Amino acid sequence: MRRRLEPYLWLLFSGGGVVAALTLPVLVLLFGVLMPLGVVGWPSAAHLRALVDAPLVRGGLVVALTLCLFHAAHRIRFTSEELLGLRRWDALVAVLCYGAAVAGGVTAITLLF
Repeated sequence: MRRRLEPYLWLLFSGGGVVAALTLPVLVLLFGVLMPLGVVGWPSAAHLRALVDAPLVRGGLVVALTLCLFHAAHRIRFTSEELLGLRRWDALVAVLCYGAAVAGGVTAITLLF
């Protein structure tokens, strides 16, 4: 029986969706609403730098960013196939989308480590 790659791509898609659904609303609330209104104070650059210096935080950021990129790649792939009629170029679209997600993950690792 031949193993397919598709279940693993769906796993990355769902993981990215969960990460995006749990983290992005909090970030928008903090940095887009509460901090500009003065409800919560802005963190200093030194405080943010100290936070990102921790290896566990860096690893978490890499995982979160990479999962969000795979989520976006999966959505772009199937949206382009369904709405733009690019189904005949499925392999090319898949390579471009997931390749961009892998490149983004490698870039995140390069920048954070």
